[in-house]
Amino acid sequence: MARWRQAVELAMTDEEIGRLAAIARSRSDAARRVQRAQILLTYRENPSFFGVGQRLGLHHQTVQRCVERAMAYGPLAALDDRPRPGKEPTITPEAKAWLVSLACNKAKEHGYPHELWTTRLLARHARENAPAAGHESLAHLVQGTVCKILAQEEVKPHKVRYYLERRDAEFEQKMAEVLCVYREVKLLKKADKSKKPRKPVAIVSYDEKPGIQAIATTAPDLPPKPASTRPLCVIMSTKGRAR
Repeated sequence: MARWRQAVELAMTDEEIGRLAAIARSRSDAARRVQRAQILLTYRENPSFFGVGQRLGLHHQTVQRCVERAMAYGPLAALDDRPRPGKEPTITPEAKAWLVSLACNKAKEHGYPHELWTTRLLARHARENAPAAGHESLAHLVQGTVCKILAQEEVKPHKVRYYLERRDAEFEQKMAEVLCVYREVKLLKKADKSKKPRKPVAIVSYDEKPGIQAIATTAPDLPPKPASTRPLCVIMSTKGRAR
């Protein structure tokens, strides 16, 4: 036959009671702290685990644990969770530095068709290559851990911002030549609609393919300047070509 749980006496000073009452009425404090303060104040009026549980809509074991913690550590200390010995970090600082350094490179530099890293791709690449680089702690790296490590260093390889910088000294002249070609084609089309006899003219138009793009990189990316530019800043340049 189960024994009845005997109520324990919980002694509290006037100062502790006042602070508990303020926390119990608080709307900005954590919910667990408010609930535990209400438990202790209600138990002071009615020292019964079952009675307090029924009044506050809680299980009697929840009330008992809170009261016993207040008896062992004090009423105010019982409002917070006890510190627990967390698991030792398995990822070494050297491995984190290696991962951040990898994120500062381009994915295409490591044989991928992507211009920018994604956290999923970065995690997969780290799992496959980190052990060979001496970082066994990254052998089971997951995407969520990658996001946390990069967030701590404020590195966002998937949010690189590009901007254009003019480096071709003859850009204005080449642009004018291209515009003249388009202007001449427009005049030829307009003359073709007239009824005046003239020599036949054939106009050929085609789209530029990736091999002959007008906008392309013409110089290596410039490294960011400390305290003046954001990290991972890539510079592109324009280069016009006359047709």
